[in-house]
Amino acid sequence: MKNYINGEWRDSSNKEVLNKYNPSTGELIDTFPAATKTDVDDAMDSSEDAFDSWSSLGTQARAKILYSAYNLIEEKRGELENLLTIEAGKIKREAKDEVDGVLDQLQYYAEFERKLTGDIVEGSNSKRKIFQYKVPYGIVVAITPWNFPAAMVIRKLAPALLTGNTVILKPSSDTPLMAQWIVNKFIDAGIPKGVLNLITGKGSEIGDYIVNHKKVSLVTMTGSTPIGQRIMQNASNNMAKLILELGGKAPFMVWKDADIERTLKSLVWAKYLNVGQSCIAAERLYIHEDIYDDFMKKFVNVTKRLTVGNPETSDIGPLINGGALGSMEDVVKNARESGYKIATGGNRPSLEGNYKNGYFFEPTIIEDVNQDSPLFQTEIFGPIIGTEKVSDIDELYKKANDSRYGLASYLFTEDPELMFDAAEKIKFGELYINMPGPEASQGYHTGFRLTGQGGEGSVYGINEYLKVKNVYVDYSKKPLNINTINNDVFNDL
Repeated sequence: MKNYINGEWRDSSNKEVLNKYNPSTGELIDTFPAATKTDVDDAMDSSEDAFDSWSSLGTQARAKILYSAYNLIEEKRGELENLLTIEAGKIKREAKDEVDGVLDQLQYYAEFERKLTGDIVEGSNSKRKIFQYKVPYGIVVAITPWNFPAAMVIRKLAPALLTGNTVILKPSSDTPLMAQWIVNKFIDAGIPKGVLNLITGKGSEIGDYIVNHKKVSLVTMTGSTPIGQRIMQNASNNMAKLILELGGKAPFMVWKDADIERTLKSLVWAKYLNVGQSCIAAERLYIHEDIYDDFMKKFVNVTKRLTVGNPETSDIGPLINGGALGSMEDVVKNARESGYKIATGGNRPSLEGNYKNGYFFEPTIIEDVNQDSPLFQTEIFGPIIGTEKVSDIDELYKKANDSRYGLASYLFTEDPELMFDAAEKIKFGELYINMPGPEASQGYHTGFRLTGQGGEGSVYGINEYLKVKNVYVDYSKKPLNINTINNDVFNDL
């Protein structure tokens, strides 16, 4: 693959390439450019040159390109599903769901073509008005993750482009091919030269430079909290606007009156979707002591039945790379050393054929974890969950809220009073009651504390890509008196 800069597919300026491997087999899929600072500068210049014409084009004209991209992706959705499996290790059902999400988001944002509004505010008298326009920021740098590589690209591109910004897309080095495929569809849809640029490469080489660039107006990034904190430091030099969705440590709370079947189905989704590689993944399981033993028995049995291996046929696919696999092994090792019980899993599965070198790990349940343990305080980002008993509602709230992160949370109960009480007392950006995720396009996906700032989705997410410009107008034609000046100085005019 190549970078896409100023309407051209290009190698990196130094011709260096990086390798992309299939997480299911460890085999080389393709190479991609390791972009340089020169490549970044070229993309910035291209985005800057294209901004005036793109932002003045009008929302309806820009929406037509989103609709066209929608049709092109829908027509070739099978290709994208296959790429999600090959490049990201998605099992087939999850690949299909992600492409459904891509199309849903494109349609949702395009439908705002006639709905973006400003305000007219009366000034100090009826002949003075303040016109409050919503205008695009300028050049947006969109840094996307590998865990939902198609959906996250669209969730950033669609609102940024609709609102008149130009975009430089920097995808994860674990999923660059997905970004290329999507950019190609926008090109076929008629996106003008320079409006959308694609840069691939090492974050360690160009990450700081692209965020710190003097021409950047807004940075939107989904990824880890440490990287988000680094972006905040670099972006401060130019006071760039930031939209950051970072780490998560979702509590999954099961009260004593929960519908067990519904809860188990939701828990399996919330924990094992995408092998647990999700910011909204359930990472801490709190169960009321009255039902703990029965619920755990059922959860362990269901988890043992999940198949691991070939993404075409299994329930659990591979982790994204060898580093993630090693991290899971370390988590289990530390849990064993801490004396925790491994209820099920905890190992690499024994697979044959092409999959014996893949990055697979068994779904794992670790019981009776201490609240202060790294298992309950550090994001795992894999198919491992720790459990703990709770005895009363105050204990549940206290432990659930005891986290540096604040993105998603889950509660299962049949008590309406408890539902509304939890809505006030659970301090997370999202609370799912008696249902799994994921977040909807019309919902505002946002988090508290170290999960980041800003958000995506809904009209609130669209407005993240717009700033308010105020124009003051006086059309009274009355003499103007300035109270801080002796107006007699104007008598001879």
